[in-house]
Amino acid sequence: MGIWLGLVMSAFGQGIRGKVLGEDGTPIPYASVFVRNLNDGIPTNQNGAFEYPLAPGHYDIIVRHLGYETQQQTVEIKNDWIQVDVTLVSQTYAMEEVEVKGGAEDPALTVMRKAIAKAKFHRLQVAEYTMKVYIKGTGELTSAPFFLKKKLKEEGISLNEAYTSESVSEITFKQPNELSEKVISIRSSGESNQTDPAPYIGASFYQDKINDVVSPLSRYAFSYYRFKHEGTFFEHGVLVNKIRVTPRSRGEQVFEGHIYIIEDLWAIHSLELKTSIMGFDVGVTQQYAPVEEKVWMPLTHVYTFGGSFFGFKGHYKYLASTRDYQITLNPDLVAETEILDETVEAFERKAPAQEQIIEADQMSRKDFRKMINQYEKEQEKQRKNAEVAVVRNHEVDSLAHERTKSYWDSIRPVKLTEKEIQGYHRDDSLAMVEAAKKSEVDSIAEKAKKPFNPLDILGGGMYHFGGGRTAGFDANFTKLSFNTVEGFKFGLGGNYQVSRVDSASSRISSWKISPEVRYGFSSKQWYGTLDFQKSWKQERARFLYGLSAGKYIYQFNGDKPINELVNAAYSLLLRRNYMKLYDQQFVRLFMDHRPKDAFSYKLSLTYADRGVLTNQSNYSFYNKPGRDYSSNMPDNVEAGDGAFLSNESLLLDAAFSWRPGLKYYVRNGTKYPLGNTAPQVTLRYHKGIANVGLGDGSADFDQLEVGVKHSFEFGVSGDLDFNVRAGTFLNDDQVYFMDYAHFGGNRTIFSNMGTVSNYRFLDYYRFSTKGNYISGIVHYQFRKFLLTQLPMLRFSGVRENVFLNYLKTEYSPHYWEVGYSLDNLFRVFRVEVGAGFENGGYVRGGVRLGIATFINVDFGE
Repeated sequence: MGIWLGLVMSAFGQGIRGKVLGEDGTPIPYASVFVRNLNDGIPTNQNGAFEYPLAPGHYDIIVRHLGYETQQQTVEIKNDWIQVDVTLVSQTYAMEEVEVKGGAEDPALTVMRKAIAKAKFHRLQVAEYTMKVYIKGTGELTSAPFFLKKKLKEEGISLNEAYTSESVSEITFKQPNELSEKVISIRSSGESNQTDPAPYIGASFYQDKINDVVSPLSRYAFSYYRFKHEGTFFEHGVLVNKIRVTPRSRGEQVFEGHIYIIEDLWAIHSLELKTSIMGFDVGVTQQYAPVEEKVWMPLTHVYTFGGSFFGFKGHYKYLASTRDYQITLNPDLVAETEILDETVEAFERKAPAQEQIIEADQMSRKDFRKMINQYEKEQEKQRKNAEVAVVRNHEVDSLAHERTKSYWDSIRPVKLTEKEIQGYHRDDSLAMVEAAKKSEVDSIAEKAKKPFNPLDILGGGMYHFGGGRTAGFDANFTKLSFNTVEGFKFGLGGNYQVSRVDSASSRISSWKISPEVRYGFSSKQWYGTLDFQKSWKQERARFLYGLSAGKYIYQFNGDKPINELVNAAYSLLLRRNYMKLYDQQFVRLFMDHRPKDAFSYKLSLTYADRGVLTNQSNYSFYNKPGRDYSSNMPDNVEAGDGAFLSNESLLLDAAFSWRPGLKYYVRNGTKYPLGNTAPQVTLRYHKGIANVGLGDGSADFDQLEVGVKHSFEFGVSGDLDFNVRAGTFLNDDQVYFMDYAHFGGNRTIFSNMGTVSNYRFLDYYRFSTKGNYISGIVHYQFRKFLLTQLPMLRFSGVRENVFLNYLKTEYSPHYWEVGYSLDNLFRVFRVEVGAGFENGGYVRGGVRLGIATFINVDFGE
């Protein structure tokens, strides 16, 4: 049955067609027309019309829509179309059985407690299913920034012009979280503007979250929602409870609306909910149907998106019609169990939960939930690929874009509107023009060989020469800056690379050479490096080794705590030179190996002749008396003059990284690590190797450091990030300042991108140490805290954060930072306010500006 059978049957020209109307004659869009004999159905279109080809025979037709009483009628199909017009009357709800008296709790609480207790059962009940999904999206961009309207028009995007997309896919789901989609056909016009129903269609409301929004059936639901019973109704032998879902605090990450729960089965009958994501209003409507006895699955989905983003405004609607369900039940979860709410119902515990599942006739909701949780954990342990958390496969049929108009007319369960038809005619014409343009183009390899553009020297650009050979320039405009050691300076960098792919093993081998030069106009000094490296990569494994040499200039803290351009701005505009530099002539051998995503290590051996630098420029736009540039020798609580002497040294650096319990996302056979599923544990050993013929002044030390870094959900929709590290110098006979343990400081108004990468107000080098130390940076994001108590702010996507940072070295005071921030302002920015303290005394504070935390790249990659 289903889509392909529908194509065959349509050729015979028989079935049912008609309209679904309300009592006042108004069409009811997206009502469900379900053929019980086939366990299959279709939705009506925006005008309430439907057309369903059927083979000759007798059929029970069930017509449903939320808020209306279900209608059923039997029809006989012969050799012609049968007109079936249905009038639905408003649903009547029985209230007398659910009246709340004398302070008794609302019956909705019992219904929802039982439904939540059984949510995981319903999610695990179906071990595997296959279905076909027709998705139709419609919408339009209604407003755009005035300065972009011309550009949009040049690209064929017009305001108030319909966007239409249609697709037919075959979807297969396997427990615990494997989803495969084969796109059979697809057709679209216009632009979707990044609205997409896939995160909802592929999710289940029996999960705790759907696209990061808390489900009303989540185990945490009572922390987020209030529930009210609004009546019951009978529908074809089942009693359905109508439950109003109201957030305890409105905003993002919560739904609002109604969910309908089937009595005794405690499964979803239907739902109509809305939420907000990044300022966009999202509506979700789902109607379920019994695809097998006591197994209800979604039949019709309607999703709406509307809102504005940086001056763009639009509204979009998606209809998804699922059919041809083929399901395999989980044989371990077929017992019928009565769920008792021990809060209001008498319950005698006769045996432990594990023994009760054998009889499975009656359980308290708590014991039932414990039993299902334990079952899921046992199944997880038995899985061979337990490290894989998510599997997604996506395939597009080679003919998906080639389907004819007659194909779509025969397969489409929802007729197009006139505006959508016009959109298709327009885009079909544009496609013909584009095809004509491409008919005589060069080969792909020739197209890649773009001509040299002098602007690429500054802006960066890549050139392809075929055979895996590429060359390119860095974004060299970022290397045009100013510092007090070099004065105004410029830099140029680029690379040349040759790559080869072994088709048999998919192993990618490459070598790359990267030269870089810089020149300071005040120091009149050239610096340059040449880096050569060879590497291979196969799937996720990687191995890299190479040689680097030259004479170059570096910050004392090798993690580069201050950006060159930020330092230039502060120097020229405020006469604050925070960047402190030294130079070195060096030769370095290095290796970087990642045998598995959960483990990697880096090794390097460096000979370095390191020198002291002094300020060579006093230039600044800011020339008021009383403010002078500081020395290029950093201020530090423990370093004497000897820490800044020139030296020849041999240095060994070894770093190891491990992510215990790392989980994976697999897409089309390729594994991608999920960084937030496991902490990153690091171990570093840094050594100055003495007695190798470099003289008495060579570095002689042994430093050992361990660290833990992680980001995960904590508490009620909170996100906790932390970065803790501790270390010591086992030997400190000769430690130069560039070999000290440094901590990411900041004295500018700009906060670093990573929320736990740097301190906010710490001086860059004051507490750098060659002794024992411990450092901790902690950041927590709330769903609702102070200002976000206001729904208007929560709906806009604004988040509130707090941070607490600590540093103690052998010679420093106890240094603390506390702060508060507003995140996702205008969907891009973060504003922080805080202060730093030493031994409880205030030192400095202020405002910091940064990039919204959701833009951060996972530090696991």
